[in-house]
Amino acid sequence: MQENHPFSKFIAILARGKTKQRHLTLDEATEAMEMLVSGKTEPEQTGAFLMLQRLMEETGEEIAGFANGSRKSMQFPDGMPSVDIDWSSYAGKKRQLPWFILSALLLARNGHKVFMHGTEGHTPGRVYTRESLAALGIPVADSYDMASAQIIANNFSYMPLEVISPALHNMINLRPVLGLRSPVHSFTRMLNPYNAPVMINGIFHRGFMNIHADAAVLMKQPHMCVFRGDGGEPERRPGKTCEVWSVHDGKISEERWPAILDDPRQAADEGMDINDLAAVWHGTLSHEYAEAAVCGSLAIALRTMQLADSIEQAETMARDMWDGRDKAAVPAAA
Repeated sequence: MQENHPFSKFIAILARGKTKQRHLTLDEATEAMEMLVSGKTEPEQTGAFLMLQRLMEETGEEIAGFANGSRKSMQFPDGMPSVDIDWSSYAGKKRQLPWFILSALLLARNGHKVFMHGTEGHTPGRVYTRESLAALGIPVADSYDMASAQIIANNFSYMPLEVISPALHNMINLRPVLGLRSPVHSFTRMLNPYNAPVMINGIFHRGFMNIHADAAVLMKQPHMCVFRGDGGEPERRPGKTCEVWSVHDGKISEERWPAILDDPRQAADEGMDINDLAAVWHGTLSHEYAEAAVCGSLAIALRTMQLADSIEQAETMARDMWDGRDKAAVPAAA
């Protein structure tokens, strides 16, 4: 009789039926994802596992374990520079441009080292970070050496998931095959390759905020925020109140940020012209929504970095940084 594949035990845990199935423990999730990312599973197992996990809906332990297991399979070079903020971008934007990119670049211009990572192309009709950075004249990193050099020179780098982990990139791209997003879309936000003390995350479904906060505690992430951002990206929606879950040294807290603009139903940007990103930065295009999104997202980051003692102070600091930017400079230049 043929022996069961070593990975089959994880599928069995999730698929034993309503009375016997259960979630994975932290250690089980870590081992399972390490096997998946390392190529120690069969294609059929990968699809079955991802969809069973989607059906069960992942827990904080599973998110933390999947991120830890992925990291264990990755190769990190020696001598990587320290990074202040890990800023994920995995959703793409379909109603508004990714204004949060300017928030991250503004932090970089003010001396904070920002590493951004994400992916693109998994959902048609969206504008992604890679193409937006290209419109700003900022090349994406194709290796850790390039990313590290960019961080040292300009305090900012963006690396696509396909460079960080080709295996995870392939799993995300299974969406058209499986018909649904998988947990990979959630836990890749927590990879934090440079071990930055501050992590900025955006999600689409409100129910994932406590899950990501729980995962951050289990991963011993010093500082992290997660909020329901526009399109699922870490971008504050100016016309709506914003609930932010934060983790600071193992403790979870919640804050409700007020709306910035009066209109809660902001009309979609019909043009979605990525050249508007540079125009708003340089001040040649007046755009109330864009400035509110940039400053609002930046304020949340400043609060998470513990540079502001209150929401009001964070918003004032963000506006001052925006108003004081060098409009003539290239956004990414340090």
